[in-house]
Amino acid sequence: MNVATQELGTRELYQLLVNGVTPRPIAWISTVSDDGIDNLAPYSFFNVVSVNPPVLSYTQVNPQSGVDKDTLQNLEANGECVVHIVSEHTLEKMNQSCASLPLDQSEFEFADIASEPSLSVAPRSVSDAWVRYECTLRDVVRISAEPGGGTMVLLDVKQVVINDELLNDGKIDQHKLNAVGKMGGDFYSFTHELTALSRPTI
Repeated sequence: MNVATQELGTRELYQLLVNGVTPRPIAWISTVSDDGIDNLAPYSFFNVVSVNPPVLSYTQVNPQSGVDKDTLQNLEANGECVVHIVSEHTLEKMNQSCASLPLDQSEFEFADIASEPSLSVAPRSVSDAWVRYECTLRDVVRISAEPGGGTMVLLDVKQVVINDELLNDGKIDQHKLNAVGKMGGDFYSFTHELTALSRPTI
């Protein structure tokens, strides 16, 4: 198969991109609305974009409705969120939070997800998440306003909260974290088996 992207529709492009760019880390993001409704949603277009200053990014694939998802609406209104890393023990709850709920219903309540107050921001944190980043909104970059277009959101990390049991000599133990990656379709990948390779020295 060899095809120019301009010859493909949005659905075909989506399938080729998300089934090939794998595994993708998952940002499980909590926000709060102006009405005080706690929102929680996963995004697999997610990564670190800067260390100094510490900045994360996630991308909203714009819905067919043309209306921003709750997470972005809440971020633009209130400027704060919590990004949780999904480990295997939180995978099922994360998947439940994918449900399309009305604006006045919280995913925390719908999926029976335990929460607790965050340390530096208003949105609540997932109690069972082993790593979380409390963030404020830095910028919104709209690549395209069309359905299927990308809206990249940049987040300043203000607080890092890590379960002490994960730490090994001050670093997050990758075996214990057991982070989950998003594959194409309904598939996820696990990190049960890890391979370590030292960078070559020249």
